Amino acid sequence: MKKIGMFIIVILFAGCQTGPQIYHENPNTDSYVSGRWNDSDARKVAEEVIYDCLDAAWLKSYKGNKPSVIVGNIRNKTSEHIDVGTFVGSMQRALINSGKVAFVASQDERQEIRGERKDQAIHAREDTQKGPGLEIGADFMLKGNITSIRDQSGGTSLMYYQINLKLINMANNQIEWVGEKKIRRKIKRSRWSL
Repeated sequence: MKKIGMFIIVILFAGCQTGPQIYHENPNTDSYVSGRWNDSDARKVAEEVIYDCLDAAWLKSYKGNKPSVIVGNIRNKTSEHIDVGTFVGSMQRALINSGKVAFVASQDERQEIRGERKDQAIHAREDTQKGPGLEIGADFMLKGNITSIRDQSGGTSLMYYQINLKLINMANNQIEWVGEKKIRRKIKRSRWSL
């Protein structure tokens, strides 16, 4: 009888593990847990929208070498925390990897690089210094926002995201391209879930 009691205690203790269960997943596989915006959305939207942007008339009518593009402010106007940096990084990757445009560093990155140039002017050998005045200015700026609407009734909710982007000509402020992507998903939760 004592052995059976010990066996039951061991089984109960083993069933009450408190540590997390960890599973490795392919980061390129779409995976959703809460139904909210995640890395899969950032990657897919960036690829689809940039493909549309690079296939538009503005690029075909551009005269000269590859146009230089910079990503400006992408605003999160949703009620949830969205790491816009992940989305911007995905857009930068899609733009650069297309081979159709050149890409200019962001304002923060340029400030850091300029600081390094100043440091080189003092500390680096003269033949290796990189001087000022050789930067390439952006021809176009990509700006936009992410908005969302949530509708909920009982255990069912509907999440709707809309991503609006525009490409602005830096020389004349003309909007050369407007892109839009919509995501809509229905989430059903059991009445027992948290």
